[in-house]
This record gives sequence, C-alpha cells and structure tokens, in this order.
Amino acid sequence: MSDHAEPPSLVLASRNVGKQREIAELLAPYGIRVLPVSDFSDAPDVVEDGCTFADNAAKKAGQTARTLAQWTLGEDSGLMVDALDGAPGIYSARYSGDNATDSRNNEKLLSELADVPAEKRGACYVCHAALADPSGRIQAQAEAVCRGRITTVARGTNGFGYDPYFLIPEYHRSFGELSGLVKRHLSHRARAFARLIPQLVAVLRTDQI
Repeated sequence: MSDHAEPPSLVLASRNVGKQREIAELLAPYGIRVLPVSDFSDAPDVVEDGCTFADNAAKKAGQTARTLAQWTLGEDSGLMVDALDGAPGIYSARYSGDNATDSRNNEKLLSELADVPAEKRGACYVCHAALADPSGRIQAQAEAVCRGRITTVARGTNGFGYDPYFLIPEYHRSFGELSGLVKRHLSHRARAFARLIPQLVAVLRTDQI
C-alpha cells in the first residue's frame, strides 16, 4: 500500500452497536476503518443457525461479503455458563426469546442460577471472528475466551449484554465496571482480535484490500 492510499475499510456484519464500537476501537490503531453493515441497504439479514460460534461468524462474513462484494468481518460471541452446561452459548443474544433484550436475558440468567452458589457460578465469554474476501471465501479467523464468574447483582453500567454480571476475579470488577481501555486488553473480543489482526495485516500487505 502506498503512503497516499485510502485507509482500508472492512464491513462489519453486525447490527449490534456495542460490538461495532468495540471492534472499531480495536482496529483503529492499524488504520482500518470499520463500516457497520447497517450502512448498506442491500445487506442481508443473515440467519444465525450454525451449531458453533465459528459457524455463525463465518456465515455472517461470507454471506454479507458475497452480497456486498466487499471484504467483511463476521463475529459471533456469547456467554457460556458452567452450571448451565454451556448455556446460553450461541443463543446468548436471544436467550429470553424472540423479543429478547439485555435486561430480559439477564433476568433469565439470574433466575436459572438462583440456587447456584458463588463458587459454582464460573463462566466464560467466547468470541470467534472471521474475515471473508469479496467472493465470500474465509481468509482468516480466530477464537478466544475470557473466564469469569456470574454475580448475583448488576455491577457497573459500562459495556452491554451480560457485562454487568460478568466478574473478572483477578480485577474484582465486572465488565460493567471496567473502563473501555482495560476491556480492550483482556476481553474475549480483544483476545480474539489480537489473534486475528496479524492475519488481517498480512492480507493488507498483499494489497488485496
């Protein structure tokens, strides 16, 4: 890429504003612009019917890339709770049903864990990210986790989803209490993108984007 080239841009196949913000912040230091899929009127609403986070991330990236003929990032993430055999898992965003909201999802989670003692409330956030070329072929992908514990009451107002109830024991803080700067270093999404970015940069250097 020349010094005068336009900064590369990637479509993010997610309509989640929280994810858009976090991923844009993670890629900004590398001069990569993130274009939310909501900016494209012809972008498909991808049905997330995969069996794993990897399946869903790849499907979102590939299907959106083919429709828009642009390089696209697909990301799927969620919460896996030990005492619930890994639930809500890939259903994290719609855990409480078709009209799920963060509030309803958290209410259901707390209800399911009502009789579970603190020492058995272990959980992990999982993030899988996939990069598709304009033909829809996956060119890079990475996955990472962040371990924590589910609290009984909300702590903090930062983040989104289950963040106020996801405690990082070594910090004695929930994701809802941690600053964006700290979260960008230790979250599941930050860790997945730390693994993805070297692959992404390698693609950039081939002048494919």
